[in-house]
Amino acid sequence: MNSNPQHYFARTVVVVGAGRLGRAIARAFATAGIDVTGPLGRGEIAIADIVLLCVPDAEIAPAAAAARARGGSRVLIGHTSGATPLEGLDVDFGLHPLQSFTGDEGSEAFAGIGCAIAGRTADAREAALALATSLGAHPFDIADEQRAAYHAAASIASNYVVTLLDAAEQLGAAAGLSAQDARARLAPLVRSTIENWQRQGPEIALTGPVARGDEVTVGRQRAAVASGAPDLLPVFDVLRTATRALATRGQDAR
Repeated sequence: MNSNPQHYFARTVVVVGAGRLGRAIARAFATAGIDVTGPLGRGEIAIADIVLLCVPDAEIAPAAAAARARGGSRVLIGHTSGATPLEGLDVDFGLHPLQSFTGDEGSEAFAGIGCAIAGRTADAREAALALATSLGAHPFDIADEQRAAYHAAASIASNYVVTLLDAAEQLGAAAGLSAQDARARLAPLVRSTIENWQRQGPEIALTGPVARGDEVTVGRQRAAVASGAPDLLPVFDVLRTATRALATRGQDAR
């Protein structure tokens, strides 16, 4: 076996699934000089050396079965799910770019990002490694039993952050800010907070009234939430409790 991932660069790739990731990754493969077909619509199967399934998790099994029926054992089949294990599916490898996509990105969206890979065999893992490397991503191995925790971490860091920012936007409206103004004013704060967290960790990055133990200000905030956006009160209370625990952890570590 050739252990150099460049061995796989000349292989042909079919991308199945014309959603956000399917469109973006097919475009990025083409830019990298890979012979790529697609993205094809769900239910469409063409055969190449590698078939990459960019379909919802529930559709991976039937799409993999269709690809295997067409291509047999000579075809390497991969999926791009972060949460779905390889075990129990007729797939050879996993390739999960750790990024959010709208579908309109160019190849630069993959440059420098993490990319979780796995393979049933050394050749399958090598193929996943080569594809990730061709995108300019930084591949790392993820085992089946680690996938749920890994994907939960990714969801909290991406999906749930958007939910929190929506809550902040709603409270901005209660303060008289338009949605556009709220995003413009809060975005620099969000960016600096994330940069501080990345550089120094959560205990140092945490600021604000909970971290200072300023319960008077926290009480005023809670009253404002109850008045201006009462549906957010349960979210506020859960976050306040979790933030207190983080603040205590930070104090204990000092």
